[in-house]
Amino acid sequence: MAQILPIRFQEHLQLQNLGVNPANIGFSYLTMESDKFICIREKVGEQNQVVIVDLSDPNNPIRRPISADSAIMNPTSKVIALKDAAKTLQIFNIEMKSKMKAHTMTEEVMFWKWISVNTVALVTDTAVYHWSMEGDSQPAKVFDRHASLAGCQIINYRTDEQQKWLLLIGISAQVLSVCVEEENIVNYATNVLQNPDLALRMAVRSNLAGAEELFARKFNTLFAQGSYSEAAKVAASAPKGILRTAETIRKFQSVPSQPGQASPLLQYFGILLDQGQLNKFESLELCRPVLQQGRKQLLEKWLKEDKLECSEELGDLVKATDPTLALSVYLRANVPNKVIQCFAETGQFQKIVLYAKKVGYTPDWVFLLRNVMRVNPDQGLQFAQMLVQDEEPLANINQIVDVFMEGSLIQQCTSFLLDALKNNRPAEGHLQTRLLEMNLIHAPQVADAILGNQMFTHYDRAHVAQLCEKAGLLQRALEHYTDLYDIKRAVVHTHLLNPEWLVNFFGSLSVEDSLECLRAMLSANIRQNLQLCVQVASKYHEQLGTQALVELFESFKSYEGLFYFLGSIVNFSQEPDVHFKYIQAACKTGQIKEVERICRESNCYDPERVKNFLKEAKLTDQLPLIIVCDRFDFVHDLVLYLYRNNLQKYIEIYVQKVNPSRLPVVIGGLLDVDCSEDVIKNLIMVVRGQFSTDELVEEVEKRNRLKLLLPWLESRVHEGCEEPATHNALAKIYIDSNNTPERFLKENPFYDSAVVGRYCEKRDPHLACVAYERGQCDLDLIKVCNENSLFKSEARYLVRRKDPELWAKVLEENNPFRRQLIDQVVQTALSETQDPEEVSVTVKAFMTADLPNELIELLEKIVLNNSVFSEHRNLQNLLILTAIKADRTRVMEYINRLDNYDAPDIANIAISNELFEEAFAIFKKFDVNTSAIQVLIEHIGNLDRAYEFAERCNEPAVWSQLARAQLQRDLVKEAIDSYIKAVDPSAYMEVVNAASKNDNWEDLVKFLQMARKKARESYVETELIFALAKTNRLAELEEFVSGPNNAHIQQVGDRCYEEGMYEAAKLLYNNVSNFARLASTLVHLGEYQAAVDSARKANSTRTWKEVCFACVDGEEFRLAQICGLHIVIHADELEDLISYYQDRGYFEELIALLEAALGLERAHMGMFTELAILYSKFKPQKMKEHLELFWSRVNIPKVLRAAELSHLWAELVFLYDKYEEFDNAVITMMNHPTDAWKEGLFKDIVAKVANVELYYKSLSFYLEYKPLLLNDLLTILSPRLDHSRAVSFFSKMNQLKLVKPYLRSVQNHNNKSVNEALNNLLTEEEDYQGLRASIDAYDNFDTIGLAQRLEKHELIEFRRIAAYLYKRNNRWRQSVELCKKDKLYKDAMLFAAESKDAELSETLLQWFLEKGRKECFAACLFASYDLLHPDVVLELAWRHNIMDFAMPYFIQVMREYLTKVDEFAAKVTVDKLEEAESKRKTEDEVKEPQTMVFGQQLMLTAAATAPTPVAPVASVTPQSAYPAYGYPSPAAGYPAQPAYGFNM
Repeated sequence: MAQILPIRFQEHLQLQNLGVNPANIGFSYLTMESDKFICIREKVGEQNQVVIVDLSDPNNPIRRPISADSAIMNPTSKVIALKDAAKTLQIFNIEMKSKMKAHTMTEEVMFWKWISVNTVALVTDTAVYHWSMEGDSQPAKVFDRHASLAGCQIINYRTDEQQKWLLLIGISAQVLSVCVEEENIVNYATNVLQNPDLALRMAVRSNLAGAEELFARKFNTLFAQGSYSEAAKVAASAPKGILRTAETIRKFQSVPSQPGQASPLLQYFGILLDQGQLNKFESLELCRPVLQQGRKQLLEKWLKEDKLECSEELGDLVKATDPTLALSVYLRANVPNKVIQCFAETGQFQKIVLYAKKVGYTPDWVFLLRNVMRVNPDQGLQFAQMLVQDEEPLANINQIVDVFMEGSLIQQCTSFLLDALKNNRPAEGHLQTRLLEMNLIHAPQVADAILGNQMFTHYDRAHVAQLCEKAGLLQRALEHYTDLYDIKRAVVHTHLLNPEWLVNFFGSLSVEDSLECLRAMLSANIRQNLQLCVQVASKYHEQLGTQALVELFESFKSYEGLFYFLGSIVNFSQEPDVHFKYIQAACKTGQIKEVERICRESNCYDPERVKNFLKEAKLTDQLPLIIVCDRFDFVHDLVLYLYRNNLQKYIEIYVQKVNPSRLPVVIGGLLDVDCSEDVIKNLIMVVRGQFSTDELVEEVEKRNRLKLLLPWLESRVHEGCEEPATHNALAKIYIDSNNTPERFLKENPFYDSAVVGRYCEKRDPHLACVAYERGQCDLDLIKVCNENSLFKSEARYLVRRKDPELWAKVLEENNPFRRQLIDQVVQTALSETQDPEEVSVTVKAFMTADLPNELIELLEKIVLNNSVFSEHRNLQNLLILTAIKADRTRVMEYINRLDNYDAPDIANIAISNELFEEAFAIFKKFDVNTSAIQVLIEHIGNLDRAYEFAERCNEPAVWSQLARAQLQRDLVKEAIDSYIKAVDPSAYMEVVNAASKNDNWEDLVKFLQMARKKARESYVETELIFALAKTNRLAELEEFVSGPNNAHIQQVGDRCYEEGMYEAAKLLYNNVSNFARLASTLVHLGEYQAAVDSARKANSTRTWKEVCFACVDGEEFRLAQICGLHIVIHADELEDLISYYQDRGYFEELIALLEAALGLERAHMGMFTELAILYSKFKPQKMKEHLELFWSRVNIPKVLRAAELSHLWAELVFLYDKYEEFDNAVITMMNHPTDAWKEGLFKDIVAKVANVELYYKSLSFYLEYKPLLLNDLLTILSPRLDHSRAVSFFSKMNQLKLVKPYLRSVQNHNNKSVNEALNNLLTEEEDYQGLRASIDAYDNFDTIGLAQRLEKHELIEFRRIAAYLYKRNNRWRQSVELCKKDKLYKDAMLFAAESKDAELSETLLQWFLEKGRKECFAACLFASYDLLHPDVVLELAWRHNIMDFAMPYFIQVMREYLTKVDEFAAKVTVDKLEEAESKRKTEDEVKEPQTMVFGQQLMLTAAATAPTPVAPVASVTPQSAYPAYGYPSPAAGYPAQPAYGFNM
């Protein structure tokens, strides 16, 4: 069923089918402002046009010749808005064919569209305008474009209906988004806006962080005031659940309930339940008393409403009361092990697998299965099946089977394995064997069924076969045995096997094994197994080999088996031996009828072999032998065998009943054994069947005993037999006996002429001719006549026969008897005949045989000798034609003597045979004058004779033919005279062409005047006008064209113009008012002013051009300028005009023309562009001013090339800037700084370039040209510069010092290259303070490399900075060593303290002591106070006798330890007080009365369980640090040590 869609998609039209060019179907040419119109701009040939498709009538598109850069249709009406390249906007009403509005923008319109039915939106580079088509209003600016869309492609503009909200859509390189910073908004409202109430409301409404302290403070305040309900609301509504903690619950639990009121805890839980879901700890605390009171339905209700957060602890709590409900909790809490445990305990085993797969949990499946088996084996079966239902089983199938077998669950195990092993994989072969084994031992019927279904193929077949044999399943055993010994042992027990199966089983054995099994079966019990062996042999004889099977049966002398076996295949076998063996077996078993059938029907046996076998078999019935001999043409042998064995009765039976058609052969055989003639005659007479008389005659004739058949033949004739063979035999007997044979041959209609004729050829050729003529045996007759020179008989026969093919045969050139035959035809045969058809056929035969001389001889005898055929037209024609072909000297004689022939046809044939005089004689004799003169003209080629003949005849047709001939031979004057005599203007076109070619204009005038009188043809009158012009008869011409005429005056004028007859052309153009051509004509006549006036009337661009160019050539520049102003407004013509002026060197005049044209209303971009180019070439000083005024109206790319060619670099930069090719502008200024570079302009443009590579080229340029301004340039370029590359560049140029201000200005980017370059500069300048400030503020540089360089600096401050850098990279030892080397003891102590390395600090102490710096030792003790071990300090002070210097340190240590002991003692006291107070409150709570919540008897405070015990308080809380002197911290790998008797 097709999908039902909620939309309808349909095609309205194909634009190509409307004739729209596919190349114009795109965004650049096609607009569609609504679903009413489609507008396409296209160019057809040289014409621009706009196609408007009205979708309500798409088959009638509107096409208008409009040139515009863009066109958009009003969304509702047939109003179109047009925009051209000159920033001119126009609105037209197509239906009214009127212009509604027009406006020229000062900026280029980048995008526009209709935003309503009467308003167009215009988008420029800087602003958006709305232009209403109502009234005279101009486009009104509605807003300025945002800076982020500068230079972006505008793709759409949208407004609302009131046009209050406006949206401009463009494509920018940036993708921006705005969202609320949730982490800071609350703090912003609190700290910046100083509005904590707003912050609280925002945090509550949107669940925002940041107000934790406010909520905690408010909660504690309300709780301390006793406003527990409000405090509960605050805790419940606090964002992020910051107050929904165990501590809050304990606080509410610690508050005693007031009589008659709900406890604060209940109020808290009630508010939480109203708001949503409780968390884990809240759910536990609420559900514990509920379950203790047996209110399970409340728990179910809350779970159903999703009010509780389920957890494993909550499930454990519920499980003791309701396992099913606990299962629901575990499921929600996603505790897989507990869920599966509950499924098992509740008997939902089927769900265990599904759940485990769903959550991805893997339990001990075998353990679960064993438990299920103990409870319910059937459910265990289902569970086991679920474990293996996937491609990858969840448990090992072997282990699952072991579980089944542990409980002797054979049936269930079988069901499981049948399902688990259904895919029959090779890897499961051992399981298949195990399945079959258990069932063959315990349930053989089941195993039999499994094997019968052929489900498995990978089990141990040999083992299964032995088990099947033991189980009595011999059939299955045979299917699996592969050893021949096993198969032979089992297969002989056929009484235990299905016969049909056993036969099919042999199909699986090899050929050798099958034969051995058959031999074993026949040896074991041939009587019992013979039938099965025959069935097997019959079915598989093709595979086993028929010969081998035959030998097998013969080896057991089982002809019965052989008979039945071969009988099953003999009808389908083509092997001769099979058929022979079958005949033998049938004879041995007495199956004579089957022998007879095979001998009759089979075509495969060897007939010779079978014949010999049957003759030797001496069967009682000879019919099989008769059948074989009859079928395979052994009849002669059969007759001899039967006759010699006194079995004559079988001969009669054979010819009478079996095959009467073999009687001739039988008679021949009997004649060969000298059988009595009476016996033979009687046998012939008694046989009434169908046999061949010809064969019988042939057999008897071969033995010269033909007369033996005479009585039988005559009897058949008397019986009315019309068989040709019978009459042929009689004819032969009569011929041999000379018993009136000729009369018989002429009168008998039944004999075969060919047979009898051949019989007579050697005996009597005349009788042969009689027989052949009677049967029309043409070739045989001709052969006999030729061989015996009977040409007269042959000629008469041929004439009477009238057979063209036979004539062609005898008249062939290779016939040696042709001449004798022709003589007899001419002299005898045709002279005797009176039949015209016989004459006609004979003549045609001679013609066909190409015997012209013989034919002439024949025809003269017929036509000229006053025979009955003398006046025969066809024969006269034939005689002349034959003479034309064979003997041309006689043709003229025959033409004069004969009168009854077809003159025109004969004449044409004579012409075709180049007998022109004979043809002329025929035409002249029969007065066919036009044909006669045609012969003189075309074939004889004698125009003089033709002229004489024409004068003698004086027939118009004859004169016309003569005129045509004269015209063809360029005898124009004579031809025109002949045409005039014939009064025949029909060939006026040929005459005009010939006269024009030969300049016979005077004669042509006469001819055309005659022709105009005959017929007022337009062509005649047109040519007459031209002829008058050529003869300079201008007066007659003017008179002619002034009168009525049908001439093409315009055409004649053009011809006169082309041939330079300008005066005539002037008359003609003036007559037809063709001012354009008149102007051209006047130009050629030098009448320039008149030409300009005519051009003004013509108002054609082409005419203006022609007149203008003529005026230029005539140096009439004022008139040329008048014409030029009408040309330059057409952009397509401007180039030709400029080229014409330039080619002639009139540059000043051309510039003056273009300057005058700039003020025209139709001034276009091309004019401004070409003028700029001219300025660049000839007046470069004026180009800059021109560009500043009109840069927006010039074709900038074209002017760019001109300026570049003229080396006007400043103007080139100006154009590049306006064309926004900032890259080229910068390149030009750098390549030509003297002319083009200006500091302000360069900095403005270089910031806009697209190719950043130009930045680096500009840096090179400034280094070379203006190095002092380089930092100003870098300030502008820095936002887009790759600072690393810039540093590398200046490093290579060794100019880093020059750009130090730049480096400082961009160091805030923390660029590694900048930092390292600046640091190197500061190092070189020995500005250690600046260097220290730099490395502190910006850390992205190679600190180690810098430290290594500074470490070797000669100034100590730089070495100090190196130590500082080592410290920053955690190279504490290098830093301290460097400080010690430079005696920077304070730095060394500070760095050692910051390192947090006790070993380093102790090493520094020892170094101070070694150097005798006791004061430094004392200072270092306090600097590294937290790192030093007191015992180490004590030991060093004692050993160096400086206890006074160490005493302040020990005083501090002692003070710290005493403070900690006091704090610990105070904490122990407080903890004991809190414990006592907690016990007192708990006892008070137990005595409080019960309360209710939500209308339910829920006793939350009356729980039977004891209050939660308070954990014992440790003596001292473990600390994270171990400041005790002399003992390492556990972090160092040592256990914590006791201090001052306390267990720390």
